[in-house]
Amino acid sequence: MLFIMASTSLSINALLQDALNEPDIGITGRFRWHATAIGIAALWIASAPPSTPPFEEAIQEGLEVGLDLSREEREFHQVQQGLVLLFHS
Repeated sequence: MLFIMASTSLSINALLQDALNEPDIGITGRFRWHATAIGIAALWIASAPPSTPPFEEAIQEGLEVGLDLSREEREFHQVQQGLVLLFHS
């Protein structure tokens, strides 16, 4: 079971890294937004890294680019480009 979970996480990270190389759908004060095959990804772009995943800030800033993420499932991933908050159904 642990191997499957680790493998799944690696697959998600690979998908996110590929998606982050595609054009974004918007930029807000602290995030660069991307539509991915698995959901909406918010890449943290502010200078100071947060001590905890900033989901509430992402939900607020998502509204600036027309995304209501308040009811979506959420998770975070650390990829080569940085911290990514992933929102999906």
